[in-house]
Amino acid sequence: MDYVAALDVGGTTMKGGFVARDGTIHDFQRRPTPRAQGPDQVIAAISAFIADLTRPRDGARPLAVGLAVPGLVTPTHAVFSAAFGWRDVPVAAFTDVDLPVALGHDVRSAGEAELAHGEGGTDVLYLPIGTGIAGAVVLSGALYGGAGGWAGQIGHIPVRPDGLPCGCGGRGCLAAYASGGAVASRCGVDGAAEVVRRAGEGDALAVRVWDEAVEALALGLATYTLLLDPGAVVIGGGVAQAGDALLVPLRERLAGLLAFRPAPPIRASRLGALAGLMGAGLLGWRALSGA
Repeated sequence: MDYVAALDVGGTTMKGGFVARDGTIHDFQRRPTPRAQGPDQVIAAISAFIADLTRPRDGARPLAVGLAVPGLVTPTHAVFSAAFGWRDVPVAAFTDVDLPVALGHDVRSAGEAELAHGEGGTDVLYLPIGTGIAGAVVLSGALYGGAGGWAGQIGHIPVRPDGLPCGCGGRGCLAAYASGGAVASRCGVDGAAEVVRRAGEGDALAVRVWDEAVEALALGLATYTLLLDPGAVVIGGGVAQAGDALLVPLRERLAGLLAFRPAPPIRASRLGALAGLMGAGLLGWRALSGA
């Protein structure tokens, strides 16, 4: 079987494995991202993970490597990441394997996977919500990267001027209120799932933090909807596992903010938390083809 090595780097967890041409994932692996230890340790952990994925197994190796990372990304550099604090990291810093390597943006790669293997759509916002928040913008059936490749940074839309500080250096950003990392941190727990559980049990702090997260998301999506008129919003990432605890109030809040037009449908991703890894696989196949 032909396959590529794929690695999707998140703020909390790195997901790796082998991806076949049809998107099937084999030998799925998960490792913690050592974000608290600084950017150099994150880069070293990525390099070690890729080295393990590309070592020969029974005489066979992957044909190429696809690496998806957060932040501002070009094909040659990880330009900036608020999550990790790195700047202008070249592809060679992540790996020196003797295979074709493609570097891409984690959320945009997840959006490509949604187009290729999910429900698709011609005008859609794919919005993975994990440790951070970013969006993959699909316009007329194609991913839109913007003039400099920076499109989709919806997590840094200010939803509360002079609000909470954000890792990007701004204040009041959507990610500071609605990302999984922010929600968990504000409640002093390990993950957003625990916040959802506590909110469901009536814990006052969890209820307030979750309510503010949903309100912030609705504000960000109202801005996006009025500008780009999406046919649908697809929520992915770890926070999407909250299901109706997120989707039901989010639909209601968004509809309430759009006075003169209907809200777009909001649904959970079919690919779930694996969209980024499948997208990294697409990067690997593209590296092999030279496209």
